[in-house]
Order: sequence, then C-alpha cells, then structure tokens
Amino acid sequence: MSDPRQPLSDTARPALCLASASPRRRELLASIGVSVAVRPVDIDETPRPGEGAVDYVTRLAREKALAGARLTTLPTLGSDTAVVCDGEILGKPEGPEHAAGMLRRLAGRTHEVLTAVAVSGPAGVLEACVATRVTMRAIGEAEVAAYWATGEPADKAGGYAIQGLAAIFVERIEGSHSAVVGLPLYETAELLRRQGVALWGRTFG
Repeated sequence: MSDPRQPLSDTARPALCLASASPRRRELLASIGVSVAVRPVDIDETPRPGEGAVDYVTRLAREKALAGARLTTLPTLGSDTAVVCDGEILGKPEGPEHAAGMLRRLAGRTHEVLTAVAVSGPAGVLEACVATRVTMRAIGEAEVAAYWATGEPADKAGGYAIQGLAAIFVERIEGSHSAVVGLPLYETAELLRRQGVALWGRTFG
C-alpha cells in the first residue's frame, strides 16, 4: 500500500491538489471519490494580534490553498483546524505536560472545533468554515498519562484525535464529525463542485 503522505505520480491523474501532508484529509477526500496530488506547503501559522479563531483558520486555509496553487495547474485545496476553549486556540502540544494540561482543560465540558477549507480554482478562491461542538466526559489522571504514552496526541490540535483512541473520551458532538477529523465533507463537496472537480469520478452540474 502506498504511503498517503507521499505525492501521487502524475499518471494517477489527480483531480485536485491537496496543500497538506495530512493523511486524514487525503483519506476523507478519497471517501468522496476525489484523487489528489499531495503538495504540502509551509506557511507562517502565527495568529495575528486580535485575530479571532474563525478569521485565523479561514486565513490559514486560504493561504495554504494559494501557496499550493502556485505549484500546480490543478484546483487546490487548503484547510486548517483549530480547537477552541474559552475563546483560546489550543494548538499542538509542546510536550507531555502541555498535552496533559489541554486534555484536563477539555475534560468534562464542551469545546468548539473550527475547520476552514478553501479551494482555489477557475471560480477564484472559495471558502467555508464549520464549527462543531464536542463534549468530553471526565478523564482521570491515569487515562491522561496513558493517552500521551500512545503517541497519538503529539501532533494533534488540542492534543487529541477524535478518529483515534481519544474517541472513548467523546460523549457527543453537535455538528460535523468529518470536520473535527480534518475536513467538513458536506461543505468541501460543494466548493469542489463549484470549481468543477469530479466527485465519485463524475462532474455534477
């Protein structure tokens, strides 16, 4: 099986450039029949002074799409996800204590996950941002330590992966599950359709 982090060859006839190395986003696009050429981009992800969370993730998605579009003639998708608690963006953990602190903060309450997607193509740059409410159960200290030891949270926004082992912490969600994983499929499919990208191998009017 090919490594999902590696670019597809030109012979695979991708319909879309994915400006991200995320295997989760590639898998989500594959689930709606979209083949991609993976072209990760490197942009400054530092929040701007006074920038709200919605503006932040939307800007990063747009900048990723535009940066990726400079590498290809294909329509290009950029996306960004942020975990927000009490109005604060929780990034990727810097180490075990930081990760444990975030998980303790999220445990036993509801937080918001924002995922923005931007697609650059013939119709210009089209954008959408989706908010999903995630409620976690109480999490004991032994579970917090054991979860970090799995290695899963080390590179995840907010220090957890809803599609992975942390699913047992999630009591309920209100909104898009795929958006929490990394890409809101309903909104993404609409943006791709407007850019003429085939879904299920077919272009819908």
